[in-house]
Amino acid sequence: MSESDAVAGRLVRPFALTGGRTRPSRACFTLIATVTAVDPPPERAPRPQPEQARILRRCARPVAVAELAALLDLPVSVVVIMLCDLLEAGLITVHPPHPVTDRTLDLDLLQKVRDGLGRL
Repeated sequence: MSESDAVAGRLVRPFALTGGRTRPSRACFTLIATVTAVDPPPERAPRPQPEQARILRRCARPVAVAELAALLDLPVSVVVIMLCDLLEAGLITVHPPHPVTDRTLDLDLLQKVRDGLGRL
């Protein structure tokens, strides 16, 4: 039985996954922030719950919060609350998105792009 079959076979209410919490304890998680599991995990870290373990497996490589929610088939708000728990336990790291530079765009370049798209 695959992981997705096992998940599909059980029903866990989102409030049960978050311990009844409806708001994250931190505001550092945006939809495009990337999350990575800490390898190896800290020695004193608490043992993750089954859903948290699923998150950690998916975060072996950097993954965006929105993509993680889609892969887990869970609401983003629930995933963010669980990510806060994992961050506080030292099991993940969060990388905010790179800021967009404030350079003014070249109007000539934009016109060329518009013309090129118009020819398509």
